[in-house]
Amino acid sequence: MYDVIVVGAGHAGCEAAAAAAQMGRSTLLITMNLAATAQMSCNPAMGGVAKGQIVREIDALGGLSGIVTDHTMIQFRMLNRKKGPAMWSPRAQSDRLRFAETWRLLLERLPKLDFRQETVTGLCIVNDGGRRRVTGVYTGLGRKIEARTVILTNGTFLNGKIHVGEKNFSGGRSGEKAAHGLTEQLVEAGFVSGRMKTGTPPRIDGRSIDYSRLEVQAGEEPPGKFSFTDTPPLTHQIPCHIAYTNAAVHAILEEGFEASPMFSGRIQGAGPRYCPSIEDKIVRFADKDRHQLFVEPEGRNTIEVYLNGFSSSLPEDVQERALRKIEGFENAKLFRPGYAIEYDYFPPHQLHLSLETRRVENLFFAGQINGTTGYEEAAAQGIVAGINAALKVQDRPPLVLGRDQAYIGVLIDDLIHKSTDEPYRMFTSRAEYRIMLRQDNADMRLTELSYRLGLADETRYQALEEKKRECQRLENRLKTVFFTPEEINPLLESWGESPVREKTSADRLLVRPNVSLEKLRTLSATLDEYCRRQDVAESVEIAVKYAGYVEKEAEMAAKIKRLEDVALPENFNYHAVGSLSNEAKQKLTQIKPRSLGQAARISGIRPADISVLMVYIGR
Repeated sequence: MYDVIVVGAGHAGCEAAAAAAQMGRSTLLITMNLAATAQMSCNPAMGGVAKGQIVREIDALGGLSGIVTDHTMIQFRMLNRKKGPAMWSPRAQSDRLRFAETWRLLLERLPKLDFRQETVTGLCIVNDGGRRRVTGVYTGLGRKIEARTVILTNGTFLNGKIHVGEKNFSGGRSGEKAAHGLTEQLVEAGFVSGRMKTGTPPRIDGRSIDYSRLEVQAGEEPPGKFSFTDTPPLTHQIPCHIAYTNAAVHAILEEGFEASPMFSGRIQGAGPRYCPSIEDKIVRFADKDRHQLFVEPEGRNTIEVYLNGFSSSLPEDVQERALRKIEGFENAKLFRPGYAIEYDYFPPHQLHLSLETRRVENLFFAGQINGTTGYEEAAAQGIVAGINAALKVQDRPPLVLGRDQAYIGVLIDDLIHKSTDEPYRMFTSRAEYRIMLRQDNADMRLTELSYRLGLADETRYQALEEKKRECQRLENRLKTVFFTPEEINPLLESWGESPVREKTSADRLLVRPNVSLEKLRTLSATLDEYCRRQDVAESVEIAVKYAGYVEKEAEMAAKIKRLEDVALPENFNYHAVGSLSNEAKQKLTQIKPRSLGQAARISGIRPADISVLMVYIGR
C-alpha cells in the first residue's frame, strides 16, 4: 500500500513523485520505460517567455527542474532584457541525455520513492457510500498495486497515434508504444475526453550543416541560472544558430500538402496555436516569404541537432528535399523526420483547483492529460499534484496558489475555469499581476509557503531568510547614501536625466529610468559593499524602481480577493436563477466554481451574471 502512485515519468510525473516522496509519503513511480525518465521529447531547452518564471517557481517550491537544468545546460539567455523586469524570462539550452540522466539519479536518491517499469492498464475505483474513489492501479501483468492516491501524468501516450505523411501508427513517442485502456475506463466512469495533437521537427546530423552560412546566437555572459540553491555556474557555453526558410522551401513543402495528415483530415485533434507546424505557418502567414528557424544542439558532445521552428508531419522525402533548400542545409542528413502525434486528454474543468478530479476522489491529473503543452507547464502541474496528493493523505487542506501568488496559480486557474480546446501554453500576457510575479522574486513568494507544507527543506528556508536580510540591509543603505548636486549632476546629464537641486538619496535617484544600481555603486564604496550579491542587488533595484506599480497591482489583487471570499455552494442550482444567461447557467453548472471570483473568470460569464449571483445570495 503506497501513499501515492504516480503513473508516467515525464516532467509532470517526475516533479509529482519527487514532491510526494520529499514530503515523507511512500511513493511509487510507475512508467512503461524507466530508461525514458524525464525525456525531453521535443526541444532540448527549458524556460522561455513566462515558462522561465514557472521553472523558478517550481524551484522556489522545492522542485527539481531548476536544479537539473542548471547542472545540464549548455547555454543560458535571459529573454526580453530590453523590456521591463516583469517580462524578463530565463531560458536554457540543455544537454538532452544529461538532463534525463540527472533527473533519474536525483530521483533515485529519495528514500521514500520506489520505481517500477510496467504499463498501467486500469485504475481500481470503488464506490464508497455513493462516492467514487481510487484505491490503486492495475498493471499489464495483471497485478493490482494499492495506493491512497493516484496521479495520472500520461503525456501523449493515451491512445497516441504518430503521423508521418500518409503513414500512421500507434505510439506515445518515437520508438515507444501507446497506452490503451485508461481513457475508455475513465469515460465509462463519466469523464469527458477529447483529442489533441502536437508535433516535433526533424533531427539532423550536425556534421552535414554549413554553420558558416548561419547567424550565430551566443549565450549571455555571464550566464545566469534557474535554481535559488547553490548549483554550479555554467562554463563554456555552446552557441546556437539561426537559419531561415525561403520561397523554394515553401514551394516544396506545399507539394506535400495533399499527403499531409493535418490538411487531409486524418488528424482530428486541435494543435498548438502558438507553436504551429511549418506547413501551418505557410498557410496562416502566406504573406511572409521566410520564417526563422533555430538550430539547437542536442548536447555538448553529440552531433544531433534540433531544428526549432520546422515542426512537420509531411512525408519524409518532402521534409528532406525542403530542408536542403535552406541556406547552410544543402547537404543535410536526417537522423529522423519530424512527425505529428495525436492523443487523448481530459478537459480540465473536470478538476478541482488542487488537480484532484471531481468525479473520483483521490485521483489527480497533471500535465498534457489536462490539455497543456510544454515541459514547464507539465512540471508545474506535477509538483502541485504531488504536494496535494501528499497533503490529502495527511488530511490537510490542499495547496491552491492564487493568480497573484504565482504563474502556476494562473496556469491552473485558467485551465479549470476557462478550460481549453487547444494545447494551453503560458505567456506573460495571461498574468494580470506579472509585475508581482517576476522571475527574480519567486523564492520570496513561495519558499516559505513550501517550507510550512514540508517540501522546501531547512537549507532552502535559511537561504531565503539570509537573502531577505541582505535585501533589507541594501534597501536601508540606499536611503542613507546621499549624493550632492556637484558630484551627481554631471553624471545625471550624461545619462539623459535632469539635474537635482539638493542632496539626494540613492533610493530616490534609483527610481529614475536611466539610473541603475550598477552605476550608483561605482560612486560609493559603502554602496558597493552592500551590492556584492548579484541576486540581492537585482531584486532590490527592481523593488525600488517599480514600487508604485507593485503597490497598484497589490491593491487590484485585494479588490478581486473580495469576490474570492464570497463562497458559492458546490451543488448550487444555477438553472433556478432566472436572470442568468443560458450560457452562464450551462458553464456554471459544468465547472461548479467555489467562489464568485472563480465564477467571474470563466470564459463567457458576463459582469451582469456576477451581479445577478451577488443579489441572489444576498450580497
